Parts: sequence; C-alpha cells; structure tokens
Amino acid sequence: MELWNYRPDVYDRNQSLDLVGYHVQATDGKIGSIDEATYEVGESYVIVDTGPWIFGKKVMLPGSVITRIDPQARNVHVSRTKEEIKNAPEFDEGAFKEPAYRQRLGEYYGRFPNTF
Repeated sequence: MELWNYRPDVYDRNQSLDLVGYHVQATDGKIGSIDEATYEVGESYVIVDTGPWIFGKKVMLPGSVITRIDPQARNVHVSRTKEEIKNAPEFDEGAFKEPAYRQRLGEYYGRFPNTF
C-alpha cells in the first residue's frame, strides 16, 4: 500500500461514500472537518479545515493516514496526533496538486510509524 491510497480495509472504492463534511479525529482529539477529498488510486487525500484550532489553517492528509470511517457519526479517524498535523508542511492552495508538493508532504507523513 502507498501513502497516497486509502487503506483497503478502511475505504472501499466501489462504494460512493463522500467524505466532505466529515469531522476529523486525530489520535488525541478533533482537528476539524473535511473540505475536499479525492479518491483516485495513488492520489487520494483529504483537505481538512482546522477552524480555530490552528487559526483557520487548512491541512492536507494522505489517504493512508485514515484508519477508520464512521458514516453514522460522520467521523474520519487518522493515525496522527494534533501536534504532528500542526507541524506538517504548510498547505499550499496553489501547489497542492503538484507532484513536488505531494512528495514533500509524503516525506513528512511517511516518517511516522504506522503509516501503512
């Protein structure tokens, strides 16, 4: 499994589940809600609006950091702490679809245990 793919035991590509609007739970609490989500193989990620938690900052999380989806509660759980997410490279709205930006972000998230 790659960093930019959803875990097969968490997200089934054959279902039409849209994660936009879901609340995001880090390992140590809520961090915000999903503004955008992609589902392409090798390019799956979510953009999270952190609201006032880190001053309205948005963050991009690779699909593989999602560990559980609860459709009834509209929650997505990720395998990162608030601090790890807060310290991630700054979200760049103009470059987040570029391979170089995803590579830099992937290097950051890929260094933590339990990525895959």
